[in-house]
Amino acid sequence: MDLFQNSYFSLFVIVALGYMLGSIKIKGVSLDVSAVIFIALLFGHFGVLIPADIQNFGMILFIFTIGIQAGPGFLDSFKSKGRDLAILTVILILSAGLVSYGCSWLFDIDSATVTGLLAGALTSTPGLAASIEATGSSLSSIGYGIAYPFGVIGVILFVKLLPKLMRANIPAIEKKFESEQVNQYPALSTRVFRVENVAVIDRTIGELKIRTMTGVNVSRIMHNNIPTLPTPNTKLMDGDMIKAVGTVDSLDRVELLIGPEVNQDLPLSDKMEIEQVLLTNTKLVNETLGSLNLLGNYGATATRVRRSGIEIAPSPDLKLKFGDKLTIAAPKDGMSEIAHIFGNDDKAVSSTNFFPIAAGIVLGVLFGKINIALGDGLSFSPGLTGGVLLVAIILSGIGKTGPIMWTMSGNSNTLLRQLGLIMFLAGVGTSAGQHIVATFEQHGITLFLVGGAITLIPMIIATLIAHFVFKMNILYLLGALTGGMTSTPGLAACDSMTKTNMPTVAYATVYPIALVMLIVVIQVLALL
Repeated sequence: MDLFQNSYFSLFVIVALGYMLGSIKIKGVSLDVSAVIFIALLFGHFGVLIPADIQNFGMILFIFTIGIQAGPGFLDSFKSKGRDLAILTVILILSAGLVSYGCSWLFDIDSATVTGLLAGALTSTPGLAASIEATGSSLSSIGYGIAYPFGVIGVILFVKLLPKLMRANIPAIEKKFESEQVNQYPALSTRVFRVENVAVIDRTIGELKIRTMTGVNVSRIMHNNIPTLPTPNTKLMDGDMIKAVGTVDSLDRVELLIGPEVNQDLPLSDKMEIEQVLLTNTKLVNETLGSLNLLGNYGATATRVRRSGIEIAPSPDLKLKFGDKLTIAAPKDGMSEIAHIFGNDDKAVSSTNFFPIAAGIVLGVLFGKINIALGDGLSFSPGLTGGVLLVAIILSGIGKTGPIMWTMSGNSNTLLRQLGLIMFLAGVGTSAGQHIVATFEQHGITLFLVGGAITLIPMIIATLIAHFVFKMNILYLLGALTGGMTSTPGLAACDSMTKTNMPTVAYATVYPIALVMLIVVIQVLALL
């Protein structure tokens, strides 16, 4: 049908049918957005092809937004789980290499074909390039073409079925993850204390170093029934009341320092007000709260900071981030000026500036073309995927370069990620679908099964080690498996299974390791 030769028409038909298929649940399992690739395989078999440019555009957009999302948590993840994730990735790649070598020996497969099978089983285009370069044979492409379709489908099905097979309760795991984040940033509360400790009477807040000693922020003081905002020069007198904001532990320390807690609130004076102010002034991003000197310049105090749904106790060395919401107590006549300094523009948070996205992708593409010599004729290039991912992680971690903000709102990130994903899956699926039957008929079942074994056996080994040795959270495991298999469609399947970013952070952590390891293993196999 001529209509299906129109790639744009075909693209959106595939996407629409894919979402319809993905919404079907069988025993609680659904394919979600990854169903697009199965519809695309069918269309590809019947001659429909989504252009490679659309596929690559989608892949770049998807990978870049994944990197931007994962970047802020990448270093924390690497510090806390990097060793286990790195070891797991090395095991996965080495086992894939050993399976490839064993099958090569068992079925008398030449090195060019088997290294192509390895690259296809792990859906790695840089791996294929390394295989062709190392063997100098076009047979690598044939092996890649045979193994690639199952490399795509097998990883998706494996990660989709694994939680059910392991009887993992994903909502419970997400809840535990959220509670761990809360424990990292304990909830803030307020208490009122009466000044009775003789050691603090007639001494100033600056002399007592209350913030340093206890970790709380004093939001107001009442002396002779008159509430005021505190300053470093404010003296505490016997019977004064102070209102403090902090964690439970820090407030307990205030009670030991100041005096007993009292069950009353301190009212605002008619000259004071408390407002929540949104940080949208990009000039303040990465500046410390202390550098603003709110108290000295405006007689104001920041009592709370809310960031990504978590309340953080404000401290002088706290670095401000775009979108932070600060609770500020200040004189009424100075609040508008404070709000203006912080920006306080709701629209700025939800809007999307495409310059950082375009500039970041350009840098990623250029970085992916760098070729790094590893010695003895071995070399490594990050490639398109690796370059864009690594640059996005770095830029997101930096957050800001001069006036350029390397972040985007959650809604914008989700929209662009989904758009890139469906374009990528449609392109990959139609491309693989064109050859899946022909390659199977031409080369028989043996090479197809070898490719399947190279895809599945390493994932099974890695899963067993992660579960029984490392006791790894299954959502981190799913991200590690897809990153270790360098499977972007696999990550897409994980992305639709959870509201957290655990799989994407794990994927971003292991992907560069897997990329380098796979190229080295392919080059070693080519020499054997």
